[in-house]
Amino acid sequence: MQNSSIYSTGSFLAIVKEFIALTKPRVNLLIMFTAIAGMLLAHSSSLNYELIFFASLGIGLAASAAAIINHVIDQKIDAIMDRTKSRPLVNGTIKPMHAIYFSLFLSCSSILMLYILVNTLTALLTLSSIIIYSFIYSVYLKNLTSQNIVIGGIAGAMPPLLGWTSITNQVEPFPLILFLIIFLWTPPHFWALAVYKYEDYKKAAIPMLPVTHGCDFTRLHIFLYSILLFCITLFPYLLGFSGLIYLMGAIIFGLKFTVDAYILKLTKSNKRAIGLFKYSITYLAIIFALLLIDNYWYINF
Repeated sequence: MQNSSIYSTGSFLAIVKEFIALTKPRVNLLIMFTAIAGMLLAHSSSLNYELIFFASLGIGLAASAAAIINHVIDQKIDAIMDRTKSRPLVNGTIKPMHAIYFSLFLSCSSILMLYILVNTLTALLTLSSIIIYSFIYSVYLKNLTSQNIVIGGIAGAMPPLLGWTSITNQVEPFPLILFLIIFLWTPPHFWALAVYKYEDYKKAAIPMLPVTHGCDFTRLHIFLYSILLFCITLFPYLLGFSGLIYLMGAIIFGLKFTVDAYILKLTKSNKRAIGLFKYSITYLAIIFALLLIDNYWYINF
């Protein structure tokens, strides 16, 4: 009996761990950081901690729900690709219907929480993000066009805008720039991974840019997007939304991103591709951290 109890407890914890894995927690960490950054940048006076808490929870639940739906839709593709074949729905530890129920629960909880405790605008924008990512991107665009990640990037770029509207209840120029930063960051970020995992995407017949147009073409576009990204990251300073602390950091880290993208274009190295992919995650976090540091330094001094 004792051994059976231990086994049951271990099984329960293992299942919980698999359900958590469905929500893509590492991806959601970056999503939540940019959303909370949007909230903190939107405050013009003392922080409303209660509003920040419920807005963060609502946006986090929505991101988790969208990730789960993506798992359900992609389970056949995930079974083919080496990178994803150990995911919970592929290895059979969680049934698809259970994942769908979990996603619906998280989605409804998210939208209701944001509608009741935050504001209607944020609830509607969050709902649109779930629909764009879970259905328009995952069901339709991902297997239709090489520009899938560009158009689907609309949903991924929403968190700082959602963070901002949760505090102000309105859309303004500054959060739209934050939206554009992530929107232009998304293609080089994912294309670098797609170059590195070219054979995986080819085997699964996913029309990512390297598969449809070749790796050389993709490396060129990674570099071109890195230039656009560098330019848009200067806009917070140029339009008066941030100061010199942000500007200096954006230039230093942005130039590194652009130079790394150029070196990838020249060397055609897989090691450079995965290196750029990993750096891009750090880079985006740094950009938003710099905005916060600059903003609160200015307020305090």
